[in-house]
Amino acid sequence: MAARPSPAATTAEKQRDIQDQVAKADAGDKAQKPKESKAMQAGARVYPVPPFPKQHQPKPGAEHKLDPAPLYEAPYYKGSGKLEGKVALITGGDSGIGRAVAVLFAREGADVAILHLAEGRDADDTVKAIEAEGRKAMTFAGDVKDRAFCQKAVAAVVEVFGKLDILVNNAAFQVHTADVLDLTEEHFDETLKTNLYGYFFMAQAAVPHMKEGSAIVNTGSITGIDGSKQLLDYSMTKGGIHAFTKALSAQLIDKGIRVNAVAPGPVWTPLNPSDKDADDVATFGADTPMKRPAQPEEIAPAYVFLASPQCSSYITGEILPIIGGY
Repeated sequence: MAARPSPAATTAEKQRDIQDQVAKADAGDKAQKPKESKAMQAGARVYPVPPFPKQHQPKPGAEHKLDPAPLYEAPYYKGSGKLEGKVALITGGDSGIGRAVAVLFAREGADVAILHLAEGRDADDTVKAIEAEGRKAMTFAGDVKDRAFCQKAVAAVVEVFGKLDILVNNAAFQVHTADVLDLTEEHFDETLKTNLYGYFFMAQAAVPHMKEGSAIVNTGSITGIDGSKQLLDYSMTKGGIHAFTKALSAQLIDKGIRVNAVAPGPVWTPLNPSDKDADDVATFGADTPMKRPAQPEEIAPAYVFLASPQCSSYITGEILPIIGGY
């Protein structure tokens, strides 16, 4: 009578069978023609995919010149009073993410003030979009690197609207530099002062006017988490914004003011064609798992969520990445 195989020998044979099965399946998959990966469309409407028209703009960039036009209207987003009676101030609110956030804030019942640098036509278009939602709008042109401007803008909002409930720090400066040796002190200084000083100055100006239940939402970036070899200075500032968010949130807990950040991946806004060369703009966002950049209206609901006391009253000091998949 033959000896029965030991349990160990049986398990080893079973593992070899599994190994052979997987090897045959892999060989069959490799023999097949690889399927072309398509851009993911999971939204309420179909979003543009690269390649885009080659284009480049001078700083600070203009949304009305961007092709295709960024989608910010969110026509399928239904407001439900999440920000009813609130007053919000958004830096960089003339275009891109800032404009989309302004529109959804207004749709949720907030009056909205926007700050911008020198993009007058874009700012006017955003004001019209806010007013089309039945809410009041204000706009201020100036530089968030200037502490006095930040103080005056906040004071004006409080004077006209009577209060300030939500601050969205969103204004940013970004220009790619391939070699660290080519990153000038002037360039480095402009990035840090816009992206860090601007957030700091706005928070300093806003906090004294904020009451329990108010919220600050900062715009971070995936570059602040993973870094970007061609955005050394920008990555530094976005990582700094994430740390600033966490530290300020801890400081303001006793005041009942929540502080959070959204960290987007590639988003189709004027920031990019005024940064990258035309060839790179044409393929912008193609290297994400979704094979396309986000449109501003896909990012804006996260700001509503973090600003609304009905949605996120127990959330502070958090960084929310929205990057099109890992």
